[in-house]
Amino acid sequence: MADFSKVQAALGYSFQTVELLQLALTHPSIVHELGPTTQTNQRLEFLGDAVLGLILTRELYEKFPQFSEGPLTKARAQMVNRRTLAQQARRFELGEHLILSRGEQANLGRGRASALADAFEAVIGAIFLDGGYDAAKEFVLRCFRDTFGELTVIPNLENPKGELQEL
Repeated sequence: MADFSKVQAALGYSFQTVELLQLALTHPSIVHELGPTTQTNQRLEFLGDAVLGLILTRELYEKFPQFSEGPLTKARAQMVNRRTLAQQARRFELGEHLILSRGEQANLGRGRASALADAFEAVIGAIFLDGGYDAAKEFVLRCFRDTFGELTVIPNLENPKGELQEL
C-alpha cells in the first residue's frame, strides 16, 4: 500500500483504516487495467455527496433562519458544484495521489475537475465511514469555512442562466 501520510497531513485527518483513503483515491479508470472486480471510489463518492449535502444543508438551515427553501437550495448548489469541489481537492493536492490507469494519467486525469471533485466527495465519504458524522462535519466545515468565511452571510445567489431557466 502506498504511503498516504502526506495527504492525511494535508487533510488534517488521520485515518484509522487507511484502506478507506486509498479507495477514495482510486479512480474508476483503473478497472481497465486491474479488472472488473477492482473497487473504485464511486461508492464512496456517492456516500460523500450525501454527507456533504447534509452537513452544508444543516449549516445553512441553522445560520439563515430568515431564508426560505429556494435561496437555501441555491446557496447549497453553489457551494457544492464541480468547480468548487475540484478547488477543494486541489487545496489538498488530491490529484497527486489519485490512483489512475496509465491512459487516464497520460490524458492529464490528475488535473481533471470531474476526477478531483469526485475524489473530494469520496474522501468525505471515507472520513464519514472511518470517524463518523462528527469527524466528517468537522472536516467539511473547516474546508468550507476557508472558502466561504464563517457563513455569516448567505453565499452569492447570482446564477443568471438558472434564473432564466426558472422563468
